[in-house]
Amino acid sequence: MNERQKQILEFSKKNNSFKNKDLLIFFNNKYSRETITRDLSFLCEQDFLEKNGAGAYVIYSLAQSYRILEELDIEEYFKKPYLKREIKESFNFEIFNLLSKDIFTSKEKEKLENLQKEFIKNFSKYDSQTLINKEFERIMIEFSWKSSVIEGNTYSLLGTEALIKNNIIGEGKTKEETQMILNHKDAFNEAIQNRGRFIKLQSADVEYIHSVLTKKLGITKNIRKAGVGITGTKYRPLDNEPQIKEALQNMVFLINKKEPFFEKALLISILIAYIQIFEDGNKRTSRMISNAILLAHNSIPLSYRIVDVEEYKKAVILFYEINNLSYFKQIFIDQFEDAVNNYFK
Repeated sequence: MNERQKQILEFSKKNNSFKNKDLLIFFNNKYSRETITRDLSFLCEQDFLEKNGAGAYVIYSLAQSYRILEELDIEEYFKKPYLKREIKESFNFEIFNLLSKDIFTSKEKEKLENLQKEFIKNFSKYDSQTLINKEFERIMIEFSWKSSVIEGNTYSLLGTEALIKNNIIGEGKTKEETQMILNHKDAFNEAIQNRGRFIKLQSADVEYIHSVLTKKLGITKNIRKAGVGITGTKYRPLDNEPQIKEALQNMVFLINKKEPFFEKALLISILIAYIQIFEDGNKRTSRMISNAILLAHNSIPLSYRIVDVEEYKKAVILFYEINNLSYFKQIFIDQFEDAVNNYFK
């Protein structure tokens, strides 16, 4: 995208709708009508702009799909108290249609594909099943630790390792914290041992992994039947079971329709949390299902070991509030790169 096209996008953010001639005036007739028309056609092809009308009555406006992927100033966004932010306060029923477009740019796709090739190359050097099992165990321990930390668990990494490998319960840790770690271990092992199950996702798979992650924690295993609030945001998810079930089905349809497994893994890791399918345990379920999809496609799961918990939560809230995926997408790419660079080396 050239500088002029970027300026057109900035112009479109400030104008709900506009014509070709409005841009000619904006640029002080510096460029020809044909040049501006080519720019507009390119931006429409990229799904950044929407075109309506015909002939002299053609008008353009910023596409919703652009807003989903637009890079934002995160620090500036979160400077404003959440009660004063202008957001989408209720579930966006158009979200599945908006996310049906390509999520990654060509440059991002190339980076992910190259990292996948590097992982396959590294993995192929392991001819010992014992060493392979040990490396997956390391990923599982670090994932169980960090995913639980995101949920407020106070186990350390070394404490998590002692619990998983030697059944040593951390001093001063609650039963719930200990059980959360062990549930992560069991869910990760399910994903490893039943990889084929997650090539084509079913609603029942989501419910099953949730049940494993939340067992013995007093969390209802069925789909949520009532409303729920989320700390730190005015966003309110769906509040009735029929619509939640419909959203779950639409999510599964979208994931299965996507061909690149990177998109499948990324989208499932945010949509379960956005829908809030269950009364609790949604984010940990989203991370685990995402890893199950990566494993099913012979890729490497994410441990999230280097993720900043506050930044992760900001990325999730950003999607809740304005359906912007850019920050969460960057975290996903960074964690995938870390996984390839850290495991099976």
